[in-house]
Amino acid sequence: QVHMVESGGGLVQAGGSLRLSCAASGRTFSGYVMGWFRQAPGKEREFVTSITWNAGTTNYADSVKGRFTISRDSAKNTVYLQMNSLKPEDTAVYYCAARALTVTKYSYWGQGTQVTVSS
Repeated sequence: QVHMVESGGGLVQAGGSLRLSCAASGRTFSGYVMGWFRQAPGKEREFVTSITWNAGTTNYADSVKGRFTISRDSAKNTVYLQMNSLKPEDTAVYYCAARALTVTKYSYWGQGTQVTVSS
């Protein structure tokens, strides 16, 4: 039913940039929060950033504040993660996710896209 597909990952040098995309389908995301999470090998999944679909209110983890920007294109049902000034510690599988404003747990998840930052 609901499908979320990440793309745009790859291998970049430290200090470089990448833009991830998350194509969402299967429902209207009005009233939802769209988020990006990441998980490095051997570590738990962590919150990166989120945006409310309607108002565009954003939230960022301290580790990415000032470097990453989340945005959405309502017409395309797509969420983006612009990543600048990448660091090796940003290396992880990045997942997009969605949840209703009325809940705390993210309900829908993509399969993830690998981001590797070399030093």
